[in-house]
Amino acid sequence: MTIVVPVDSRDPDPGAIERAAACLRAGGLVAFPTETVYGLGVHALDRGAVTRLFEAKGRPSSDPLIVHVASTAQARALSVRFSPTAEALAARFWPGPLTLVLPKATVVPDEVTAGLASVALRVPSHPVALALLVAAGVPVAAPSANLFSRPSPTRAAHVLADLDGRIDMVLDSGATTVGVESTVVDLSADVPRLLRPGGISREALVAVLGSTRLEEAGPVHAGPQRSPGLLERHYSPRTPLTAYEGQASRVLERMRVDVLAAQAEGRRVGLLIFDGDAALRELHGVVMARSLGPATVLEGAATELYAALRDLDASGADVILAHGFDDVRGLGAALRDRLRRAAAGHVVTC
Repeated sequence: MTIVVPVDSRDPDPGAIERAAACLRAGGLVAFPTETVYGLGVHALDRGAVTRLFEAKGRPSSDPLIVHVASTAQARALSVRFSPTAEALAARFWPGPLTLVLPKATVVPDEVTAGLASVALRVPSHPVALALLVAAGVPVAAPSANLFSRPSPTRAAHVLADLDGRIDMVLDSGATTVGVESTVVDLSADVPRLLRPGGISREALVAVLGSTRLEEAGPVHAGPQRSPGLLERHYSPRTPLTAYEGQASRVLERMRVDVLAAQAEGRRVGLLIFDGDAALRELHGVVMARSLGPATVLEGAATELYAALRDLDASGADVILAHGFDDVRGLGAALRDRLRRAAAGHVVTC
């Protein structure tokens, strides 16, 4: 059985932290909270531990891991070229939900990087994560603590739902605060490239980069990925999901029509909606209508998204219809990205 250790995020117990750190140093698998989602950590320089992590998650070896460290100095030691741009972004956003992809040092195993010559690095800001990294004294490779392609865990209960018995320990500090994964910026080439939107907005990055151009990620090809979270289907419930994007009144009307059509075919419908979508909430026969809060409060929607997807997955619905994100400023870009991948590209534009 997986051991669950409660830890107060405001005042992490040194004994609990050292217990988890010792487990990591010995090659164990420890789930712990970050400010984004719960991560599943292993000693990043221990090839055997990294292999066990991939096995526990059912994760393909072509999907690289993010290495978490306690300081920028430790990140520099894992890269052969920590550029001035990396220094500027790290100074502004670390500790925090930003991952930088950089040319890797030879000490980083190929198992961590999908065989690529680059490594993804991050300094998290969650007090428990930082305390664990300091106590462990080693870099920690930590993807989200869930089965591969499932919605990321924002609570310890989500970790156990997927991985109980597969991993050694969970540090339980309650719900995470950001709710979606880190932003990933590739600095391994001359021009920075935004691979994955996340907890740090594009606008915030551009403000630091100044005149330096920030490219968008190109199309995803088969083989090793430059970053986690680039596959078309990811963060997905087991129940088929369709996302609806566009002007709110048109979205609501199209979703209403599709709810009735699905019910006429005998399918049970679950809804992912906002507080203002009362017309959908009142439809007869909907199995569950799970709200993300007000449509204008993106921070609240981010903290609830993955929990809502898991709730709907457990509701007995045959299909999930989701009111998508039309505003891609700030966190909106990350939320649209996650919901589109949760829908495996099944998006209706209204």
